[in-house]
Amino acid sequence: MASPIPRDIETAVERVLASLPPDAATRERRLILGIAGPPASGKSTLAAVLREALNGGRCPGSGEGEVATIAALDGFHFDDAVLDARGHRPRKGAPFTFDAAGYAAMLERLAEPSREAVAVPVFDRDLELSRAAAAVVEPHHCVVITEGNYLLLDDDRWREARSRLHFSVFLDVPVDELRRRLMDRWLGHGFPPAEAKRKTEENDLVNARLVLDTSLEPDLRLHASD
Repeated sequence: MASPIPRDIETAVERVLASLPPDAATRERRLILGIAGPPASGKSTLAAVLREALNGGRCPGSGEGEVATIAALDGFHFDDAVLDARGHRPRKGAPFTFDAAGYAAMLERLAEPSREAVAVPVFDRDLELSRAAAAVVEPHHCVVITEGNYLLLDDDRWREARSRLHFSVFLDVPVDELRRRLMDRWLGHGFPPAEAKRKTEENDLVNARLVLDTSLEPDLRLHASD
């Protein structure tokens, strides 16, 4: 899996941790940490490493429980049957193929401390569909890391979700590097070169350029050359 910062992912993690609000691991309300960036920029990799780094701390009243967990935007993909009915299947992964309002509602619910576990959906890449209640945010989690392409998109449909983020990170990767990673991804899934190129050029890079060109400024921007 590609790292968001090719030179050293640990440098990216250190910069994020150093930039977080000082009460990130001790606040009574959950901190929602958002990681945005184009497809194949390394969002899920950074989220996973950050989760491990943060889990060295403790939240008030958490006992021995973990501090951080992940609830990603990809769980809010519309099902293929919905996309087929709307004629959107070829553009799966574009902003309009997600339930942006449902995602915002999840973030709102997660921001509040709770004595109850909160079930969240997870996108299964092998099945190419979202599995409802496939993960759980426990009461002892005080940091929720969420990642996705469109968290900072300058678009009214994503404004509510964006407003739920307490801290945001953007991964800025050159288009040529994204193209290489995306091609490798599709080839790794078994697609022939011509189909991999079509998916990359006609959908993924269209979405990538939208994210790079129209995302609002984050709290922390990480460049591939950092």
